[in-house]
Amino acid sequence: MFESVQTLIDEHRRVQEELSDPAVHADAARAKRVNRRYAELSRIVAAYEAWVAASEDLDAARELARDDEAFAAEVPSLEEGLQTAQEKLRRLLIPRDPDDARDVIMEIKAGEGGAESALFAADLLRMYIQYAASKGWKTELLERNESDLGGYKDVQVAIKGSSTDPAQGVWAHLKYEGGVHRVQRVPATESQGRIHTSTTGVLVFPEVDEPDEIAINQNDLKIDVFRSSGPGGQSVNTTDSAVRITHLPSGIVVSMQNEKSQLQNREAAMRVLRARLLAKQQEELDAAASDARKSQIRGMDRSERIRTYNFPENRIADHRTGFKAYNLDQVMDGALEPIIVSAIQADEEARLAAVGSDS
Repeated sequence: MFESVQTLIDEHRRVQEELSDPAVHADAARAKRVNRRYAELSRIVAAYEAWVAASEDLDAARELARDDEAFAAEVPSLEEGLQTAQEKLRRLLIPRDPDDARDVIMEIKAGEGGAESALFAADLLRMYIQYAASKGWKTELLERNESDLGGYKDVQVAIKGSSTDPAQGVWAHLKYEGGVHRVQRVPATESQGRIHTSTTGVLVFPEVDEPDEIAINQNDLKIDVFRSSGPGGQSVNTTDSAVRITHLPSGIVVSMQNEKSQLQNREAAMRVLRARLLAKQQEELDAAASDARKSQIRGMDRSERIRTYNFPENRIADHRTGFKAYNLDQVMDGALEPIIVSAIQADEEARLAAVGSDS
């Protein structure tokens, strides 16, 4: 694996030179791509230099220990430091998901459990918004279909980061959230105090950076406009501002009515459509890829249960990684990082094992 480091160091040097070219910064999309790659390569170069330094320190200590036993005491800790540096470099050399630096569009849908499921969808939305705020990310509510009790039958939110480092990207963290989230608690509508189990589905799509990145033929679109409606079917406005776009080749349908302007709803619908088409394209690539390139932690059916939120026990449990904690109240306030880190680490371990078995 380390044989590829020199190639990456050379690429890092070329990308650094590219960043000094004014023509690169004149093209916003190109500048974003180059900056992302530079940030990714910079982490690898820094880890490689740390590994080289740790190796040289260990060699020097071993040589000095031949003449002075005092240096021999330093050897074990230096060996441990070298092993740590080597493991960090190994992990950074695992082929990264090309979408990691992207922003995301998240859709939360009520599932089994009726009104309680819709209420939990609202709780999940708040949890993700709080988590995004803790990461310094921005959120934008794209569409919502409210339930009668104040929850959401369906809600879509865009989450945007600011870092050029793929490891700090929004998709790099939230791609593991897709699946069925199960909640166990006493619903607000329960008069007998009985614990109910409900489910809410979460879909996460990487957002397309530039509109022309995903080619969409306008002749492939069926666009319908209609009047927006709120909870209970009440009229929100008296103009045909809501938009439904059907992408005929894929059968993907996106509806938007959150904005009062038909143009704004159409633009939002196209954002979601591009994100779904990008996700579909990536799924097709993953299906054709080798096991080493697949993500073991998120390569599952979207209907599979990934997590349980047990309110009576204040317990959160992730069924893919085995993570369990008794701070559900804090998690619902946005303290998701330990759970997400467990998913990232499990994914890295699986990909490391896959790379090792192929070598």
